[in-house]
Amino acid sequence: MAVIKIKENIFSVGSQDWDRRLFDQLIPLPHGTSYNAYVIKGSEKTVLIDTVYPPKMEELLANLESLNLEKIDYIVSNHCEQDHSGSIPAVLEKFPDVQILASSKCMELLISHLGVEENKITAVDNTTQISLGDRTLTFMISPWVHWPDTMFTFVPEDKIIFTTDFMGSHLSTSKLFVENECVVYEAAKRYYAEIMMPFRVHVKKYTEQLADMHSGGKIEIIAPSHGPLYNKPEFIIDAYREWAADEPKKEVIIPYVSMYGSTGKMVKYLTDRLTEKGIKVTPFNLVNTDLGELAISLVDTAAIVFGFSMVLAGPHPAAVYAAAIVNALRPKAKLLSVVGSYGWAVQQGEKMDEQVKALLPTVKAEKLTPVFAKGLPTEETFKKLDVLADEIQAKL
Repeated sequence: MAVIKIKENIFSVGSQDWDRRLFDQLIPLPHGTSYNAYVIKGSEKTVLIDTVYPPKMEELLANLESLNLEKIDYIVSNHCEQDHSGSIPAVLEKFPDVQILASSKCMELLISHLGVEENKITAVDNTTQISLGDRTLTFMISPWVHWPDTMFTFVPEDKIIFTTDFMGSHLSTSKLFVENECVVYEAAKRYYAEIMMPFRVHVKKYTEQLADMHSGGKIEIIAPSHGPLYNKPEFIIDAYREWAADEPKKEVIIPYVSMYGSTGKMVKYLTDRLTEKGIKVTPFNLVNTDLGELAISLVDTAAIVFGFSMVLAGPHPAAVYAAAIVNALRPKAKLLSVVGSYGWAVQQGEKMDEQVKALLPTVKAEKLTPVFAKGLPTEETFKKLDVLADEIQAKL
C-alpha cells in the first residue's frame, strides 16, 4: 500500500493484505484485510502509531523510508497482538533511539511476546500527554476491546482518534475512507461478531465515550487498525450501538448437522413452521457453512436451535465445534434449544440435551423443550416440533 495523506503531516503507512483468507487460523477473510499504521510528523517530534503483521514488514519500512524521516521519536503500541506490534523490532533496528509508548499491560506483553527491552518502553495512562510540538498525543486506556492491553490514541488538534481493533473491519481496499457503506457495514459487522461481541459490555462503554466526543465536536475521524477510516464517525458509532444493544431481534438461527437426513428433515420442518409464523429463521448446514456468516447471525438472533446428529455417544464433531464458537462469542440470544436424531442407543437421546448445555456454559439463555427422534422423525416428532415453534413464537 502506498503512503496516503490523511491530514497535513498525518499519513497512512500500513499495508493491504489482499490475499489473506484466514485470520488466527480460524476466522475466514472473504475480502482480505489491512494492517493500518500511521505516522504523525509534529513540528518537533515524529510518532509511528502501530506497525504491521511481520510478513508485511518490508512494505512498512519502505513506506517509512519514502517519507524521508530523519528519525522516529515514538512508537505508540495501542495493542500488542502481532498483526499490529509484530514489526516493532524491525523498526527499533532501523530507528534505535525510538521510545515505545504503551499501556502498562501492553508493556508487559511487548516484553514477553516480542522480547522488547523494558527500558525501551514508557507506560502511559489516561493522564499522559506527549507533545510533538504543534500536536499532542493523549491516551484512553480501553481494556477488553479485545485484549486487556488495548488503548486509543487521540490527537485533539486534528480531531482524530486511533482506536486499534475497535470499530475495525477485515477489508482490503485502496480507498482510505469509507465510500461504500453497505460493503463496509457487512465487513465491520463480521469483524464485530468475531472479535468484539464477547466483550459487549466494554464495547457499549467505549462506543458511548466516542459518541460523546464526536457529538461534542472533538472527533472528526476514527482511524482503526483494520479496514478503511471513518470520516463520518456516526456511521460506525450507530452500527456499534445497534450491535451491542441488549435486546436481540426476533430472529432464529438453526446450526445443524445431518448425517443421513433425519435431523435435516426436522430442521426443515421447524424452519417452515417458524417461517409460517412470520419469524425470520436461518438454518446453517455446518458441513459447508462459513463460520463468519454464522457469527454475523449471532449478533442479532434471539433464539438458537442446534440440530445435532449423534456420532457414537456424542454430538457430531462439526456441531461440537460450532457450539464451541458460539460459546466463545457469547451472543445475547435469549432462547436456546436442540433438536436431533440419534441411532441405536436410547441413552444417546436422553443425554443430548445435557451435552448441549455443557457445551454452552456462557450462553445465558432460557432453555426450551428439546425434540429428539430415534432414526427417522415420526408424526409424534413433528407434533413436538410444532410445540417448539409455538413456544419460540410466544417467547419472542
